Amino acid sequence: MLKTLFLPGASGSASFWKPVATHAGLDGLFFSWPGLGTEPSAPGISNIDDLFSLVAPEMKQPVAIIAQSMGGYIALKLALSFPHLVKSLVLVVTSGGVPTMDLGACDWRPGYFAAFPQAARWIADPVPDLSADIPSIEAPTLLLWGDADPISPVAVGQRLRALLPDARLCVFPGADHDLAQTHADAVAGEIKRHLATVG
Repeated sequence: MLKTLFLPGASGSASFWKPVATHAGLDGLFFSWPGLGTEPSAPGISNIDDLFSLVAPEMKQPVAIIAQSMGGYIALKLALSFPHLVKSLVLVVTSGGVPTMDLGACDWRPGYFAAFPQAARWIADPVPDLSADIPSIEAPTLLLWGDADPISPVAVGQRLRALLPDARLCVFPGADHDLAQTHADAVAGEIKRHLATVG
């Protein structure tokens, strides 16, 4: 079984993936993001690249990465930086570093800062477009989306599926940006099947 890294979105909480992991019978490393959501800030964490640097030291053996929303950008950066170690990806309602506004995505920032007024403002900074690099990622990738997600519409998942050489898109009817929590059992089932195919 591959070592599994669980990356949350901008809510920042290490507990985000625990329900899915429990349903799937998976263990691994559950990351939190200092300064995001209600997580306390930490010295030296002032941008998304610093979050990447929190995870990179764990890249000493083959891994599977399961990531939600903003965490998907970090997952793809890890796959690009450590192509020989990232053996499997699960990306859930993420932008993945591709432009989303032309695909019907709404601006998530006002709602986010209303929910988390103390969150670090740098999370709203734009991230680089990874579209040109993503086709080099060979890791088998499972894309999980909800068809009622205004933040990352299904069209974003379709674009990622087109860019990734080995990707499967699974869409959950009626699910939105919180589908990993509202549909934890079904999401866990898809993840278990995906991980079984890559050993």
